[in-house]
Amino acid sequence: MAIQPPNNGLITETAQQYFQGSQGFRGDAGNTTGQSFVTNFDTDLYLGDWSTTGVNYGLNNFKVYTSPTAIPGTWSEWVTAFTVTNGKTITLTAAPGANQYIVVQLNILTGGKYASTEAEKAYGQTTEDNYGSYQYVKLNDIVSNFLIGYVGQNKLLPSVKRTDIIFHAKRALQEFSYDTLKSIKSAELSIPANLTLVLPQDYVNYVKCSWVDRLGVLRPLYPANNLTTSPYYTQAQDSSGVPTQDGYGNDIETESKTQSRWHTANTQFINGFFNSNDFTNDMWAYNWDMFGFTGARLGQQYGLDPQYEQANGWFNLNEREGKISFSSGLVDKLIVLEYVSDGLASDLDTKVPKLAEEAMYAYIIHALISTRINQPEYVVQRLRREKSSKLRNAKIRLSNVKLDEIVQVMRGKSKWIKS
Repeated sequence: MAIQPPNNGLITETAQQYFQGSQGFRGDAGNTTGQSFVTNFDTDLYLGDWSTTGVNYGLNNFKVYTSPTAIPGTWSEWVTAFTVTNGKTITLTAAPGANQYIVVQLNILTGGKYASTEAEKAYGQTTEDNYGSYQYVKLNDIVSNFLIGYVGQNKLLPSVKRTDIIFHAKRALQEFSYDTLKSIKSAELSIPANLTLVLPQDYVNYVKCSWVDRLGVLRPLYPANNLTTSPYYTQAQDSSGVPTQDGYGNDIETESKTQSRWHTANTQFINGFFNSNDFTNDMWAYNWDMFGFTGARLGQQYGLDPQYEQANGWFNLNEREGKISFSSGLVDKLIVLEYVSDGLASDLDTKVPKLAEEAMYAYIIHALISTRINQPEYVVQRLRREKSSKLRNAKIRLSNVKLDEIVQVMRGKSKWIKS
């Protein structure tokens, strides 16, 4: 007989489930062949293989432990066959024993506390992925709620295919991710000796790139813009300058000399932060001398150009190779790359902040009505205005402006500046 946990309100997880990623059960004394029990984590259980030697065992996002006393140090991983149904119900094929304590532990960065050995601990970040999840609603729930609230007799949409709703819901999530939702991710990376890093798998566009100093403070890097570029084509050429081909008729590509020179350049000759020990003929490329500068700075006869007058460094995108390239002074630096994803890269991303839920419904119904034939134009325009209005409200709600923070910043505006 399956054990069904209570379900009260919208929050179904206990504090132990939310913070520790674990849920406990007791063995059934009257069950001699096995036992089923139903979990109620917000995260579905995924079972790749129950056997610790199985090929897909590492894909599991949880582990099962048993103990006769529940005393720390007495827990051991359940290594007998079991199955998972609908992401919730676990069925043990063997009896765990009368009054045995059973715990389901989701993967957690610290490994969880129910294992007796390091090898048994459930390492991963399934539990951490669930933190703060109440502020979101799943995209699948958006589709289901839309069917309930907007489709049916005496409604604007008497009938509609679920696949159509899913299509427009995904398009809405993509569009919202670019300028409305908080779909900015960040990656902490170390710059290798070759000064290039592969772009994240779900990368759409960058927001900000910074290197981290020893105090943990972000030092913003700036795009190279007109300083340099990563050429898309780097064909090998013969003595006449004609691109050469291999035996299959394809152009032979070589290493970019532009990028190679940029990676070995002394960027202090560009920003002016050099000393007499750095003096070489390369300094004269920008009319520097050891006692200041004469003539122009990168074409500027008077004044400074802010995009070049900084010592943090530069980055530029190598579109051909799908990499991001850095200036020479950033070798071994720790950087944080903040970038935009479209919200659909993985199942974990398919969620919508509840503050933008109504805007999603408005977007979907306008998209469905406007693409149908013989729809009254005044209805289409009304839905368009409603979509724009609710999107604007969502942006205001998600802007996260706090009055106390504004006051704290504005206090600095009252200082007297002495000349």
